[in-house]
This record gives sequence, structure tokens and C-alpha cells, in this order.
Amino acid sequence: MTELFGDLSHDGERLQKVLAAAGVASRRVSEQLIVAGRVTVNGEVVTELGSRVDALVDKVAVDGSAVQLDPDKRYVMLNKPTGVVSTMADEKGRRDLREYTAEYHERLFNVGRLDSDTSGLILLTNDGELAHVLAHPSFGVTKTYIATVEGIVYPHALRKLEAGVELEDGVIAADRARLIGEPSRGRSIVELTLHSGKNRIVRRMLDAVDHPVLELVRRQFGPLHLGTLGAGRSRDLTRAELGQLLTLSREPGHPRGANSGDGSGDDDAEDDSE
Repeated sequence: MTELFGDLSHDGERLQKVLAAAGVASRRVSEQLIVAGRVTVNGEVVTELGSRVDALVDKVAVDGSAVQLDPDKRYVMLNKPTGVVSTMADEKGRRDLREYTAEYHERLFNVGRLDSDTSGLILLTNDGELAHVLAHPSFGVTKTYIATVEGIVYPHALRKLEAGVELEDGVIAADRARLIGEPSRGRSIVELTLHSGKNRIVRRMLDAVDHPVLELVRRQFGPLHLGTLGAGRSRDLTRAELGQLLTLSREPGHPRGANSGDGSGDDDAEDDSE
């Protein structure tokens, strides 16, 4: 077992103690989870109560759901209002995300971006590794947007969005496009789900089918849903939400490694500006 993770006889802390500290369950219940084979460390099932882990290195999951063992990591969902740029320090003096992170003592940064005229869900964290994975172009996290557009959207336009529209940087297809409600006063509401993080991709796709965007909100980012969170409000992720996000980011084939900089991504690389 010592080959699988850490040095069980010397390094780290007992697995049941680490699970209890992470809020998974009491130490006694954590022991029961381990013995039952419901806990994995670095992908391997661990059933020995004497097992030790390094909370800063080892990847632990319970019932297949990843657990964050580092108590210093923070994950915050923000409903970014329009008129706010997705940066922690705007050189032009515009409203930026510092307005919504002042209450947190950790140095949080944004994962990806939203245009100043786009509102909705944006993730703030001090977890550089997770931010690197989520913002990496190869990750392709699913995002769902609600767009109010000009004109009456007919089924053929939705089919075209799903089949793929030709843009200046290639063909982009939505994973799903559907009409919400009935058009009113010459406007329609479209729900668009896609993986691409290219610059202003939602607006450009809808322009390509002759339905310019009037208002745009990101409602979902990966497993995270905005729900009833009001504009300008923020909250910590629930343990379930964090488990889903970490589990997704640890799937085989996704980019790993330390993230240089603040984790917000480069304009020329993965950019969630929609």
C-alpha cells in the first residue's frame, strides 16, 4: 500500500482524521466508510485504518465524489452584474471584481471571463490548480446561457446553431439550443449550451443566424447552477457542488499542473467573454 500514496508509516495524517477535518463525516463514521471500501486515494480503494495521506498532495474521494482536504482553499460563486469587467484590477478604472471579493480574506481570482455587458455565473477561487484545469482550452467545460435576442427565432435557426455556424475562426456548434417561452414584442429568449470558450462566442453565433443579442446571462458553468442568487451577490459553493466540480476536474485526460499567474486565463487563450 505504501507505493500508492505518501509514506503511510511516517508522512501525513490518518485518513479518517483527514476526512473528519474535511467535514465528510465524524471520525468514527469515516472509519466505517474506509472499511466499507467507499474511500479512494489517488484512484485506489483504501480499506486500512492505519493509512496516512498528505492533504496537500493526495487526491481523496468518497463514493466517487472528490473531497477537498485543504482547508485554506475557497470556492465562491458570484452572479456578476452587467457593467463589471472580469478582472481583479482594471487599468482603465472600470468596475471590476474586487468590488465583490473584499469581504473574503483569501486572495480570490476569477476562473474565465464574462464580458462587461454579460451577467451571470462566474467562479472565484484561490485554488490555482483547479482554475488552471477549468480555464484550459482542452477542458471544454459546459456553459449554459440565456439570451434575449432580436426577432422571432424559428426552429430552423435552432437547428443551424446545433449543426454549426461558420464564423471567422471556424465552425462552432452548440451542444443544445432551444427556445424558452413564446416570442414577445419582436424578441425571443434562447437557451444555448456549449463547450467553446472563444471570445464573445454566444453573441457571434446568434449574430450569424440573424438574431443579435440584447441581453445575455450565464446560468450554468459545468455542474454549477446560478439558481436564485441575485445580481451582485456571492456565496460559497456547497460541499456537494464542490465535490462535483473537483470530480469533474480530476477526470482522466484533463490538464493538470500548477497555474502561473492569477488563474484568470489569457485573452488569446481560453476566454469566456461572451
